[in-house]
Amino acid sequence: MVKFKDYLELCIFLVFKSFILILPRRLCLVWGKTTGLFFYYLDTKHRQLALSNLKMAFRKELTSSGLKRMARQTFMHFGSSLVDVIKFSSLAEKSKTALIQVEGEKNLLSALQEKKGAILFTAHYGSWEIARFFVSKLGKLNVIARALDNELLERELLKLRINQGAKVIYKHQATKPILQSLRSKEMVAFLIDQNVQKHQAIFVDFFGRKAATTPSLAAFFLKTKSPIVPVFCSITPSHRYHLQILEPLKIELEGDYNQQVLKITQICTNIIEAQIRKNPAHWFWLHNRWKTRPD
Repeated sequence: MVKFKDYLELCIFLVFKSFILILPRRLCLVWGKTTGLFFYYLDTKHRQLALSNLKMAFRKELTSSGLKRMARQTFMHFGSSLVDVIKFSSLAEKSKTALIQVEGEKNLLSALQEKKGAILFTAHYGSWEIARFFVSKLGKLNVIARALDNELLERELLKLRINQGAKVIYKHQATKPILQSLRSKEMVAFLIDQNVQKHQAIFVDFFGRKAATTPSLAAFFLKTKSPIVPVFCSITPSHRYHLQILEPLKIELEGDYNQQVLKITQICTNIIEAQIRKNPAHWFWLHNRWKTRPD
């Protein structure tokens, strides 16, 4: 049932969106960063969570002032990223293409030549929502997503994702459509860098601490043997996008099923951590990644 709060949030979003569509992209990015900085000081809960997460990850590398600077940069980055996703969807096709610099396109094309589809994975890092625009040009792309609690806002988000060339598979009862997509030689993209509940999780090392992680990517790989391809998209200092498509993973399977799932998930998590370390402020430190703890 739609609540008054849902309508209010939708109205705020639509007003916000209307300004973004009017303003030039560079001005939108400045506005987004400024808004992010405003929420850094206003949102005490998420500021403290970001600082706590950063301290756990970089306790030996950053001073207290360095942690605060990184947290501010994180809020500013995601403020500009949110604005940019909306603005990007309104641009002409030629303008979108001109903004993206692609590295490793051949890696994905070679994976698709195996005729088993492809399992792509990325993280809430950089401009991950923008990556689907280019990737969908190389083949049919499906993305796994959790629906927002506000169904009115979810419809708006769905429009943005479809505009960028992707079909959405919602997490609830996703197994069948994922298998159908891979067997139809399509791509399925997973984001595996957020906390999951204990009954759904396996625990792998992430920044030196055990993190509850979904085993779904590994499970689908073992079921289909579709190649696993890491993909990351980040924004450059010149406000363009750098899309990196890494080589398909070469995994030597050993041990029983559970050991194989753990090994694959740890390898993918290691790749995500290495990417985050290149530019830590581009990862979503506002999420409680280490909330679920092992026994």
